[in-house]
This record gives sequence, C-alpha cells and structure tokens, in this order.
Amino acid sequence: MKNFKKVIALFAVIMLFTLSLSGCKKNKDDKLVTVRLNEVVRSLFYAPMYVAINEGFFEEEGIEIDLSTGQGADKTMQQVLSGNADIGFSGPEQIIYIYNQGRDDYPIVFAQLTQRDGSFLVGNKEEKNFDWKSLKGKTVIGGRPGGVPEMTFEYVLKKNGLDPKEDLEIITNIAFTATAGAFKSGTGEYVTLFEPTATTLVEDGSGHIVASIGDSAGPIPYTCYFATKSYMEKNPEIIEKFTRAIYKGQLWVQEHSEDKIADKIASFFPGIDKEILTKSIRSYKDINAYADTPVMTEESLDRLMDIIESYDNNLMPQRPEFNIIVDNSYSEKVIDE
Repeated sequence: MKNFKKVIALFAVIMLFTLSLSGCKKNKDDKLVTVRLNEVVRSLFYAPMYVAINEGFFEEEGIEIDLSTGQGADKTMQQVLSGNADIGFSGPEQIIYIYNQGRDDYPIVFAQLTQRDGSFLVGNKEEKNFDWKSLKGKTVIGGRPGGVPEMTFEYVLKKNGLDPKEDLEIITNIAFTATAGAFKSGTGEYVTLFEPTATTLVEDGSGHIVASIGDSAGPIPYTCYFATKSYMEKNPEIIEKFTRAIYKGQLWVQEHSEDKIADKIASFFPGIDKEILTKSIRSYKDINAYADTPVMTEESLDRLMDIIESYDNNLMPQRPEFNIIVDNSYSEKVIDE
C-alpha cells in the first residue's frame, strides 16, 4: 500500500510539472494573430521596429507580423485604405492629406517611432565647420518634391536665410534609390541621404557627412503607425498589443549599444557590412532620432504642419485638430504599465 501511495504521489508531481511546462509554452503554442504591416521603406532609421520583430516582442503579445514595403508614403497609405494592410508605417503627413480629402473612414495615428528627420547632407569635400549659408550658389541632389525629406531640407534652408528656389539649385527628379549613384558620378556638390547610404559613401571615400538635417530642423514626428478609424474600433486589443511591442523595441534600443543593435537587426539588411550598420545607428542615436516612447506630442506635429505650410500651403488647406488624427491612449497606457 505504501508503494502504491508513493507511485500516486510521484505521478501527481510529474503531472504538476508537465502542466507547469505547458503553461510556460502557452504563448508560443497558441495561434498568433497575423497583422499585415506595410512600412514606407526599409531603413536603419526604423531599428526599434526590427528589434521588436527579431527579439520576439510581437510574439509575446500574440502577434505575427506580415511585413511588406510600400516604397513610398503614398503607396503605404493606399495599402491601408484599400484593406491590403492593417497598419501603415510612414510619415504622418499622409494622415493630414487624407483627412483634408474629407474621407469618413480616415486613418488615425496611434504610435510614433522616430522623432527627427533621418537624412544627412553629404558633400564632396570635408567641412568641419559647415555653415548652411555656404550652400548658396551650389547644386544639391534633394528628395522627391512634396515628400517630407525634401520639405524638411527646404525648411532648414529657410531657417538659415536661404531661398530654396533662388539661392541654390536643388535637383528633385532623381529616384530615391539613385541619388547616391548620381552624386558619385559627379552630379552636384551635395546630396541628402539616409543611413546607411550616407555612411557607405563616407567609407568608400565618395563623400563626407557635413550636417544632419534632422538635428537642424528640430523634433518632428517623422514616422508613425496608423490604421483606419474602423480597424481601430474593431481591433483595440491588437492596436494596444502592437503598441506595447513597439515600446519594448524602443526601450531595447535605448538600453543597448550600437554594436548589439546592429547584430539584432542585421537580418533585415543582408549584404551591408556590420561596421557600416553600427556607425549608421550611432549617427541616429547621436541626433536622438529614435523616439523614447510611442507617444506623439502636439508641439512636434505642429512643427511638421509648419514645415508643410512653408513648403506649399496648398498641400494642407486645413490644419486638423491634434486629437482628431492622433490617438495617444494606447501609447500612454503601455508606458504607464
């Protein structure tokens, strides 16, 4: 009888241990909810998002990310509006434009990832004491007309007393992916580039980073996450969990070195040397480009709208109220936990 009781006790212990293990595995074994996310471009500028994916922060929230790349903010917006993507990731200017069109089911921002322009001014010679006024009479390869990189660049020029249309020549008809090549072939004395392209030109001796456009422009909500009003109303739990995963990625980037971040996101940038990845991430950390939290401030959005108006006030007939196109409730909840 004693032996029988021992067997029963042992069996009970084994069962409890097995159940505890299955409980630990529950999150991984449960079916994940797929969220279709469309990013505007693939960029080191978005390191916290790639960390969140590779570190498993979305999986911890029960989400599997189906990531696609729009290759343009307008294209990303169309993916969301057409229902081909659940969440879009681009500049909030697209939300402003769509709101001005009077659409009923307009997109709403619920989280921010970057808080400065991520482009750098690269010149064909080293300038340790660069002065923006020295661009007078020069030729610069800029960005797409009407795009935020180009608008921000021209905003910085105006801040420094230059007229973008009169004081220098800005080339804006070269494709985003071809600007570095055009500069290397001899077009212009300067070019505006994102990382890691800017550092790549420095490393191969083709150029010199002379200034940060983002540092000169000041804080703006450069890239953010948004979804249609109807999607957010139907899926508040997904929006909250998504935001929490992004916040975890932001904290991870704040707490780890450029070297560790480069290791974590290298799979998203095959073929790019780790040293270039590391230096590029350092460039973004140096200008405080990565937002500390997913909360967007009204002040920064106002600055973005100032930039749009200074470029072409026809792009924004009406400045939408902050609380109409931005919902910070999810971001505020996850950072208060």
